[in-house]
Amino acid sequence: MENTYRIVVLDAETLGQVEALNNLRTLGQVMVYEHTDAHQVASRISQAHIVVTNKVVLTSTDLAMAPDLQLICVAATGINNIDVEAATKRNIQVKNVRGYSTFGVAQQTIAVILSLVHRLPFLDAYVKNGSYSKGGSFTFIHEDIRELKGKKFGIIGLGEIGRQVAAIAQALGCEVIYYSTSGKNNDPNYKRVEWAELLSSADVLSIHAPLNEQTKGLIDYIAMSRMKSRAIIHNAGRGGIVVEEDLCRALKEDKIGLAALDVYIQEPLQAESPLLDPLLKDRLLLTPHTAWAAKESRERLVWGIIENIKELGARS
Repeated sequence: MENTYRIVVLDAETLGQVEALNNLRTLGQVMVYEHTDAHQVASRISQAHIVVTNKVVLTSTDLAMAPDLQLICVAATGINNIDVEAATKRNIQVKNVRGYSTFGVAQQTIAVILSLVHRLPFLDAYVKNGSYSKGGSFTFIHEDIRELKGKKFGIIGLGEIGRQVAAIAQALGCEVIYYSTSGKNNDPNYKRVEWAELLSSADVLSIHAPLNEQTKGLIDYIAMSRMKSRAIIHNAGRGGIVVEEDLCRALKEDKIGLAALDVYIQEPLQAESPLLDPLLKDRLLLTPHTAWAAKESRERLVWGIIENIKELGARS
């Protein structure tokens, strides 16, 4: 059946300009939609053999309208937007792509943390708003700038991405510690600590865990109140692990020092979110869920999808 698949891409806009998408056409007839609303899903997948989706939800009702569907390719790691139980009952395979963004997420993680440690957004604004030009000194001393060397770098979620972050942090001279939310992760290369020790000792806490029963709301006001007053929290895992309202409160009350988020409970971030409070602008760095989205990562993601489709053909 190879080269005769009917392939539907539901939200190509989430992939950007990816050259590898052109290679999908070697596997069959490809229909590409930049964006798909919920009410459009059923009709668009009704004749598909293969569906590619990133964030578009596929319900049991949608799947019932696609009698020829054999494979759902999720253009991401998480598959929570698919009714997997319904797909299984219909013998529809659901495949994600793992590991495609490891280097990009780790790179942005360290870039963001270094930006916070060196107070780069503030210093950039200091120069551009004319304050540096008006000053009488060749430099500006910001007392909060610190080195990472010798600091304890805590990680929640020591999977592939977490380990890459750990390696870079270690290269910067940090002592890496980690907490296992499942209690099952044991990595001999780094020190595993209990929850209380993680909170009380981490100078940096970087989150790379999935959202589940163990992690939902894990970093709340109580947890942040137990951290060092200069501690940095960074979340590139999933929105909902850090309680956003509690984070704002903890920053304003100096329970923690600085924070950065790349993921949010609701995406895109709501215009009225407390995270956008101007009072937090110098201590809270926000990015629009971009840690995964390096050009190379996106190309790797689509090539992973292509390999998943080829595997389907090999078994046919």
